[in-house]
Formats: sequence, C-alpha cells, structure tokens
Amino acid sequence: MQTNRPFEYLIPETLTDVVVPGMRVEVPFGRGRRKIQGFVMRVKETSDFQGKLKPIARVIDLKPVLSDEMLKLSYWLADRTYSFQISCLQTMLPSVMRAKYKQYVVAIDEVDPEVVRLFNGKPTFEITGQLDDETIKLINRLRRNNKIDIQYVVENQALQVKRQAVTTDLNVIQLHEAKSKLRANAKSQIKLLEYLADHLDELPIEFSDLQKEFGVSRAAIKTAEKNDLVRVVEVTKLRKPVGITPEQTTKMKLTEEQQAAVDQINSAIETENPQTFLVEGVTGSGKTEVYLQTIEKALQQEKTALMLVPEISLTPQMVNRVVGRFGDQVAVLHSGLSNGERYDEWTRIENRDVKVVVGARSAVFAPLEHIGLIIIDEEHEGSYKQDDNPRYHARDVALWRAQVNKCPVVLGSATPSLESRARAEKGVYQLIRMKKRINNKNLPQVKIVDMRDSENSAVKGDFSPVLRENLQETLDQHNQAIILLNRRGYSSFMMCRECGFVLKCPNCDVSLTYHKDLGKMKCHYCGHDEPVPQFCPNCKSKKIGFYGTGTQNIEQQLNDLFPQARVLRMDVDTTRRKGAHAKILKQFGDHKADILLGTQMIAKGLDFPDVTLVGVINADTTLSLADFRASERTFQLLTQVSGRAGRAEKTGHVVIQTFNPDHYAIKDASTQDYETFFKQEMYIRHQSNYTPYYFTALISVANQDEGKTLKQSYWLKKQLQTALSKDAILLGPSPTMISRKQNKYYYQIIVKYKHEPKLHQRLLEILNETQADAKNGFTIAIDNEPQHID
Repeated sequence: MQTNRPFEYLIPETLTDVVVPGMRVEVPFGRGRRKIQGFVMRVKETSDFQGKLKPIARVIDLKPVLSDEMLKLSYWLADRTYSFQISCLQTMLPSVMRAKYKQYVVAIDEVDPEVVRLFNGKPTFEITGQLDDETIKLINRLRRNNKIDIQYVVENQALQVKRQAVTTDLNVIQLHEAKSKLRANAKSQIKLLEYLADHLDELPIEFSDLQKEFGVSRAAIKTAEKNDLVRVVEVTKLRKPVGITPEQTTKMKLTEEQQAAVDQINSAIETENPQTFLVEGVTGSGKTEVYLQTIEKALQQEKTALMLVPEISLTPQMVNRVVGRFGDQVAVLHSGLSNGERYDEWTRIENRDVKVVVGARSAVFAPLEHIGLIIIDEEHEGSYKQDDNPRYHARDVALWRAQVNKCPVVLGSATPSLESRARAEKGVYQLIRMKKRINNKNLPQVKIVDMRDSENSAVKGDFSPVLRENLQETLDQHNQAIILLNRRGYSSFMMCRECGFVLKCPNCDVSLTYHKDLGKMKCHYCGHDEPVPQFCPNCKSKKIGFYGTGTQNIEQQLNDLFPQARVLRMDVDTTRRKGAHAKILKQFGDHKADILLGTQMIAKGLDFPDVTLVGVINADTTLSLADFRASERTFQLLTQVSGRAGRAEKTGHVVIQTFNPDHYAIKDASTQDYETFFKQEMYIRHQSNYTPYYFTALISVANQDEGKTLKQSYWLKKQLQTALSKDAILLGPSPTMISRKQNKYYYQIIVKYKHEPKLHQRLLEILNETQADAKNGFTIAIDNEPQHID
C-alpha cells in the first residue's frame, strides 16, 4: 500500500551530519519491521509524534540523488497527476538508480592522510551495508570537501566501460634518468618514457591511444611495468550514445521572421522572464536555427538549456545539429540508450560537465541547475504525455520548472495543439508566427487522390495511377521519395472466406496482424503471437484470406512495381535493434536508397534535400479512430509528412490518397492552412464540449471479471456525482474501444468540467480508497487531461 504522507524516523547520532534531503535511506516499516527504501524529504529538529520513533537503518546514498527543486516538484506532480509521490520521485531518476547497484569510493585527493587511511592501499573500495557509522561519517566529510567521489555501478549490468591505461609514480627527472639507462634499440620504451615526461599532467593514458598515436607496443608497457617505471590502471570511459555523428555547424544568417523570434526570446532570457512563447512556423521555416541561437544566448548568460524533442530516436538529425553546434557541452537522454549510456549521460549532467540537455519526455527531469531556457519541439506530439503513473505531460513539468528557474519556455510546431494555440489566443502564451520557408521556396504542391472513384477503385493494390506516375518520375530524375502508411505488419487481419471467421487475440479484443517476415500472427497490444493457420480454426476451410494493408505489404508492392528502386522500410519491426533508426536514416541520407517507406516515425523532423515526393497511402487511418482528437492528429500528421518534400532547391510534390477527400482535416492539411483548420476544429470542440473549452478527467477500471469491473465503475460514478455540480458533464461508465486487453475488461468514466472546486479532493480520495482493490485484481487509473479517449 502506498501513501502520500511522509513518515518520521529518528536519525541516529552517528548519522546526524550525513542525512540530508534528497538521499535514499533504508528504514524498518510496519509491524513486521520489514526493510524498505525511502527518500529523505525533510530534516527537522523535533517530532510531534507521541510514540517512540524507529531509527533509520542505513543510508543508501552518500550524496543526494535529487535536488531541492526535484523534491518540491514531486509534491506538485503527485497532486497534479493523481499519483503517489514515491512514483514521482522514482520517475525522476534514471532506471539504473532503481536497480540493484554497488557504490564505490574513488579518491580525488590521493595524498590527503585521511584518504590514504581510508583506502588502506586499495585503488578503490565498495560501500556496503556492513560499513560502520564512523566510516560513513568520514566518507561523507571527505566527499563534502571534494577529497573523494562516489560512483554507482549496477550489479547485473556492465554499467561502466573499463579500459587499461598507463600512469607513473616517477617525476620528470626520474623519468629522464630511467630513459638514459635504456639501450638505444629499446625504441618503444624510450618513446613511452618521453611521452610520460612530457604529459605528466595528462595521465593516465589508455593503452589504445599509446599504440595508435605513438606506436608504443603492449610489450614495452609490460616491460616498463616490470621495472617499476609505470603502473597499469583501469579507467572508466563514459560512453557516447550510438547514432550521433555530428558535423560542426556554424550560426546561419537569420531571415526577418527568425530574427524577430530570436530577439523576443533572447530578451526574456536576459530579463529572467518565465514567459511562454508559442513558435508557430510552417515546415522548413527554420525553427531549429531559432532554437540553436537562443540556446547560445542562454549559455552566454552562464545558464543551461533543456531541449525536448519527440522520442529522440525519430530525429537523429536534430540531435546531430545541436551536438554539431555545442559539442561536448551537450548530453543526450532518450529511451534508445542502454542503461549504461543513460547513466553516463545523467552523471555528466549531475556533475555539471554539460550545459545543454537534449532528450525525449523524461529528460524534463534532467538534474540541470540554473536553467536559462526550455524548448519543446513539435509541442503538439502526444508522446509528451506519459501513459502510466505518474501520467504527467512534459509541457506542464517544463512550465513548472521555468517558474522556479525564472526562464522562458519555447513551444515550437508547424501544427500547435489546440490547447496551446487557444492559450496564445487568450494571451497566456506569446504567439510568434513564421509563415515563410527560409529559402523562400513555396510549400510543396499537394494533390488529393479520391480512392472512391472508378479509376482508383479498380486498381489492384494500394497505389493509385497518380502516385505510381509520380514515383516513376521521381526515380527517373534520381530524386528520393517518402511513402507513409500508418500501420505495420503485412495485413491487418486474417479472415476465412467460407465462414467469415477472423483470427483474434486470446487475451485482447482485437484481431491478430499477419507479419510475413516472421511467418506469424501477432497482437500489437499484448505481444501474443502464434503460427499462421493453414486452415480456418472454425470451419476447417482452406479459403483463408489476408485483408488490409501493412508496411511489409506495401514494401512488397513497391518491389513489384519498381524492381529497379531501392526501398528502405522503417517501422517498429525494422528498428528494434539499437541504433537502427539512425542507421536507416543515414543510408537514406547517403543515397543508398530511393524510397523510404514507414509509419508515422518518418513524418517529422527529417530533412533530406533530394526528397521531392511524399506519398500518403491511406490518409484515413488516424481519421477513423474513435477519439475526439482524430481530426487534429490527422491534420498534424499530414502537414508534418508533407513538409518533408521540397525542403531545398528542388520543388516538392505530395500525393495524399484518401476515401474522405472532402474532410476538412485533409483539405486544410493539403494547403498547410493551420488557421482555417484551427477555427473549424475549435467550433466542433465547442459544440461537443471538449478541451480546450472544458477540462477533462478520465477514470478507468480494469479487472479479469467483466461483472466486477462494471460494478466497481458504477460505485466510482456515485462517488464522483456527490462532488460535482450540475454544470459538470459525467459520461459512462462505458467499455473502451478495445474492451478487453491482456485478459482484463476495461470500462471508463469521463468527467468534463469548467470549475469544480470539490472534484480535485474527491479524486485524491478515490486514489487512496481504491488502493486496497488492487489486491482483488483491480487496476484503477485517473488520467488528468488525457491525450487519448478510446
């Protein structure tokens, strides 16, 4: 059972100077006195508790892992997201810190007598639970005085890369003396001693560097070690995240629109004004250069900068541009990193070795100090909202941190979310418009193809004659094309043509998807897979057909239609391996392929000068979802993917295939007309009482027994009704679009409201009261301002 209230513990006298807020400690909890881990939130002199306080068993960290800012943020986050504070605190740490790990003490001042005594001749030693309080006290004092450092190593993962290196205990005179005694033909050893004498302040040096740069052999090092001239030590090497291949870039000359944007943001950085800017710029208008020049301004002011991009592996180009401009001052945080790489980057930030952090959603918790600027690129992206506890939106966390650090926030997008744009209309955000592409090129020419008409509906396969002709022309001119289809797999489902049976997932209420390369039917919700049946499981007929279209199927069609074209496919299946995103994009950028085919991961952030054609196979995929944001998502996706064409000197063309050519989201996306779309969509949201006109809370209930789920849902509805006024709108309980997932039935209740002073408290009460239900197999979740409503 979790709780949001703190518990008081006695600090043993021996640890009074050690325990500070932000550390983790081990404490006995409950009557059974089981040991659990807790975070120190506050230290105070006296307690109001009448009974006898239990003492802290031991400290887990010898330096705080969370700053005061992060501790304060955890209170706000737990309250805002209806989560338990402990979940918020753990979310702020890299997953490595949640694993089992070892801590090692490393000497900084090797001559300090207390350090010498502590290490007792060993190069390093491990901190264990067996250390006595006096030793812990000593370690803590030495750490505070910068005499030692503490490093974490995960037990079950090689967290740190160790390399062999050479150092020496001799001074310059002794090294020259030793060199003069060597035989003239001991060239390798002479080189080694000369290098050591000239670079005494830069030791230790790795074996590999000595061999590569100075031709010093391993044998020479071993001989010198035998003769006590050198010592061989292990050094820790911080890893560089895979896929980053930056080329150094310089400041570009800004257009008038860019300069106006930079001037406004720079002014807020200088005056420490926590203002929020919404930069609405058409695709190719040069938003990235605005980000880079404003980051530079923050660094000039002796501040740091935080830049969030949608799941970063989608846009290695963006990272390369930032690293290309600011070099080693940049740390990168995203889900594609191994635990070791993520920890190394986190350590660099915590040690203040970097000034700029670029990362996906969770990077908003990066332990940066003195933040001067926060940027959220593609701010409309749904992936900035976390799907499970704590269900935070990175934008909200960024705005909170901006207030604390007194710094501006820049939200950038060609297609801002309706919420952000509505705030700009009200003057809560400052709107900056960038209407022109930087090279003054026109936006790509867009053709909407109606797939219902006779010419297109008679076509075998998924490529209309128009798209085929455009592709052929692009290939003839040796240009490149991007093809978007928002569905992976080969076909979306398998059906028996005799009895109509559709093969479904045994755990979820969805059909299984055919994956040709794996030869399997897979569920995209729970991961269940099974072999492709040879006959219908229902009527034993062999008349099995595969229907719908997936990326594998389109790849096959492209290979059949254009056998000479080189096709790269980019979806969840082809990018499972580490660094695969960056590898595929590099191949495409190096012209090793003519057509890049993919799901929505190819729709944003990519900039290839030779892409002159973008084709959208089925623009209705996102439109047909039962979600009030379906039109907004369709408009955003089509606008973003269209913006990949004609970004340099060559003219761009876009072909959008659809069964809804008259839908406003598709028509407005074809002209990149955000203003018209915004007015139309706001009108519809107003009519249907949705955000940004109403706040929304979603309460979902899940259990393996459908009857129990429904009963619990109605009980929750009653609890909510007592706290709501007649102005609130209460919908449900109703089953979710996919009513059964992973063997659980899902029901949901939606609350839409404008001002309900009692609702917040009631939701917090529900959070606490329903905890015990987890023992009976219930999953109850509260989502404040959900991004998806099924």
